[in-house]
Amino acid sequence: MTGQTLYLDDALYHYLQGVSLRETPLLARLRAETQALPEARWQVAPEQGQLLALLIRLIGARRVIEVGTFTGYSALCMAQAMDGGHLLCCDLPGDYNATAQRYWQEAGVAECIELRLGPALQTLATLDAESFDLIFIDADKANYPRYLEEALRVLRPGGLVVFDNTLWSGRVLQVVPDSEDTRAIQALNAALKDDLRVDLSLLPLGDGLTLCRKR
Repeated sequence: MTGQTLYLDDALYHYLQGVSLRETPLLARLRAETQALPEARWQVAPEQGQLLALLIRLIGARRVIEVGTFTGYSALCMAQAMDGGHLLCCDLPGDYNATAQRYWQEAGVAECIELRLGPALQTLATLDAESFDLIFIDADKANYPRYLEEALRVLRPGGLVVFDNTLWSGRVLQVVPDSEDTRAIQALNAALKDDLRVDLSLLPLGDGLTLCRKR
């Protein structure tokens, strides 16, 4: 179909990375260490991390939230782009928390990152309205619709909420959803299409990356 997004085979994907990815040696090392973990599939693609950094710079974000931090790769991408400010990372306790903090310390950004452990919805509920510039959500998919409402509450007008995994490895096409996670992502995507509170773009990047600008 003319004008349709181009399919990326392995060769074209490697070309894309070769001509555009500016991953630092530290980020590359963290990504390699993460790939050795059983939960490696939770890792964002490096080009997603680079886009998050670009978005931070484009809107001059100084107060940022990440919901779902894992080993800290995307947080490190964003913190290095913020040049100060405050990045609040929400996650559950796990062995990977120490990995994230070790790399943040090595990168010299640990002082601007707050890692708050516990249910993210509870953390978000404690935050002031319209007090953040950008929120990246890459956590429990079943709560994506609820994260949207909290994100729109705490974001300033013109702020961005970014959802990962919104194509969900193609499972969004299932007529009968195979899980609560699939059902929640389908519901989020359908709701955002008609949500006039935001400007919207779903990018075929990684496993699907949805950008929403609060009007």
